[in-house]
Amino acid sequence: MLYNGRMTRPFRLARQVPAWFLLGAVFLFAQDWKTATSLPAVDLEGLTAAKKASVLKLLRNRDCSCGCKMKLAECRVEDPGCTYSRGMSAVVVAAIKEGKTEIAALAAVEATRFAHPPEPKLLDDPVSIPTAGSPVMGPPNARITLVEFSDFQCPYCVKAIHQLDAVMKAFPNQVKLIFKQFPLDSHPQASISAAAALAAHQQSKFWPMHDALFANRERLSRKTILDLATGLGLDMKRFTADLDSPEIRKAVARDIGDGDHAGVEATPTVFINGQRYNGSLELAAIKPILDKVK
Repeated sequence: MLYNGRMTRPFRLARQVPAWFLLGAVFLFAQDWKTATSLPAVDLEGLTAAKKASVLKLLRNRDCSCGCKMKLAECRVEDPGCTYSRGMSAVVVAAIKEGKTEIAALAAVEATRFAHPPEPKLLDDPVSIPTAGSPVMGPPNARITLVEFSDFQCPYCVKAIHQLDAVMKAFPNQVKLIFKQFPLDSHPQASISAAAALAAHQQSKFWPMHDALFANRERLSRKTILDLATGLGLDMKRFTADLDSPEIRKAVARDIGDGDHAGVEATPTVFINGQRYNGSLELAAIKPILDKVK
């Protein structure tokens, strides 16, 4: 699911699904949503050809309510983890299967909670997030601590780089930024990229590796990562050993666990002094919030 320019997933459920299933689903549904005759988690079994056509027509024309600005069918293909497009699609299927008209089916969708997701608070209640040893940027005694949970293959996390850079420039003495790993299961190179960033951190090169990984987001692979590490002048024997070490895997898992415990449901997710921030990361939107932090 996409919300407020972030990529979201029901992470606790997704991590229980075998990787082979997720990869298979990606290949199975890697098709044009406008012409697809099957959609992730949309059960069309038992429908006549005419009813199936009605369902697909509605799913291709009705907007998803999650904030992604996609149609339901598009959201099902692009973001199979979205609970809103999945729930709305199920209502459409059930209504058409019962013999309701297309107008009645849409009315049934509109009457459900899936069509009206609750608006989140701008700032949630504060939570404790362990940050010892995590990469940090900014003055140690800054009055504002931003903790970002991010994924190196997430397109919205790439956008956040420039947004948070603008924040750091606007508050050079008041803000420090701490980076936490939150690789999504749907991104096949996200976990090794997280490990690579932490392996580079062992040689005080986290932020250069951070920038390099995001700059190469669309072509990440183990070879690409090793080439990036070489280009950054890292000790490759040490980097390779760290990349594959149990310690680095545990460190990535700790960050994921910290995110789950803090209620992270999207990448990027930013916490302001322990409070999850649910608004835009554009400077014009976040600056008034930061100005009020004491």
